[in-house]
Amino acid sequence: MLSSPVRTLRRLLAATATLTLAVGLAGAAPATATADRDPGGSQPLPGYTIENPPLAPLVVAGRTTTVRQGVHRHAGYIIEVPARWNGDLVLWAHGYRGQGTVLSPEPPGFGLRQRLLEQGYAWASSSYDRNGFNIRSGVLGTKDLADHFGRTVRRPHRTYLAGVSMGGYVIGRSLEQYPGYYDGALPMCGVLGDQTLLDFYLDYNLVAQSLAGVPAYPTPADYLTNAVPRIQVALGLAGLTPTGPDTTTDRGKQLRAITVNRSGGQRPGADAAFAVWKDFLFSISVTSGGDSPAQRPGQLSTNLLTRYTPNSPVNVNATVRRVVPENIWQRLLPTLTEVPHIAGRPTAPVLTLHGLGDLFVPFSMEQAYATDVARHGRSRLVVQRAIRATQHCEFTPAEAGAAWDDLVSWVRTGARPAGDTVSDPTVVARPDYGCRFSDRAAYAAGVGTRRLYAAC
Repeated sequence: MLSSPVRTLRRLLAATATLTLAVGLAGAAPATATADRDPGGSQPLPGYTIENPPLAPLVVAGRTTTVRQGVHRHAGYIIEVPARWNGDLVLWAHGYRGQGTVLSPEPPGFGLRQRLLEQGYAWASSSYDRNGFNIRSGVLGTKDLADHFGRTVRRPHRTYLAGVSMGGYVIGRSLEQYPGYYDGALPMCGVLGDQTLLDFYLDYNLVAQSLAGVPAYPTPADYLTNAVPRIQVALGLAGLTPTGPDTTTDRGKQLRAITVNRSGGQRPGADAAFAVWKDFLFSISVTSGGDSPAQRPGQLSTNLLTRYTPNSPVNVNATVRRVVPENIWQRLLPTLTEVPHIAGRPTAPVLTLHGLGDLFVPFSMEQAYATDVARHGRSRLVVQRAIRATQHCEFTPAEAGAAWDDLVSWVRTGARPAGDTVSDPTVVARPDYGCRFSDRAAYAAGVGTRRLYAAC
């Protein structure tokens, strides 16, 4: 799985740091801290605008909800409270929005907005105060909004977190940044393996380049129009589709097998998922000249100690280019950085959902989190569920709704719900893996990528 070699690198490098330097770095002020001429944050940060059109309230049990919208700490927000509020709050953490300059909060997805309100929950959502792959902004913005809710509405009895993708990263770190503040969490398709996601993207491109004999790192300006087409031809990827014939060469098959192993191991739908995502994984590695981790992932990503399998027909472990992070201290710091660590120390029940074939945020993120949580003796606080789907965050309202209901029951009663084993390769490779919590009605209807998997 993704985390092992990189965490070994972390331990090796951390051991060489002096105590004085470590203490000094840990106590340093964040690089993003600036003098704030607008202490209430009623305006967006310079360069940003906020788009927060009026959200029509819903009618629940014959009564209209109350919707509040505004700007707090430079972030747009939405708050919605049902007329018969049960006193609990759910904070929705949105996913990656790219590098655009428009900030916008969003309602909970997958039918959860309606479900929450019907069950009596209030919900709130922050745009965060900036875009990009910036977990620090999400963690702080979500906590700021929770505090704002407590001041302007009422302090909730319980506070939950729910969200998707990068929002799952925000959730994982939030539970550790503010231990005891949140009562339960539902990260879906989440980046729970923290910085190792960037390593996965690096792996794919460096291994493909090595197997094809097309060195192109750092990626040049014409990477997608020159190097990638040559790689695709050499590996037989150009005509590969999820349901068509296997066009890969022997070296292309090796790339696929390595990608499957790096993304969670052999599992149902893995080969079809590779065909779905093979082109995207080239495009995501292209740098855009900016300084954020998403624009220049080489700041944090590494494959220095990674061992790739299978290692034939090409001895890729000997031929692949090895990359050291440009900003090694950003990689190692335990503090809340732009792309921080998730140590694996949740302080409240966590129930996750993850698609088996998702390669934007691969299933290995769940395995990395399970490993870290087990290392700290907190596996009792985590339940993970695999969904037989391939697109990113491809969940149905039934899947998300059942997960939410089970999380709430767990928090209220202490009865831990059922989940899937994610770390046993033999279990994950079973033909029926992921069937238990996947929506069979979605398969029957042919929704999304469900038919890339055998019927359960």
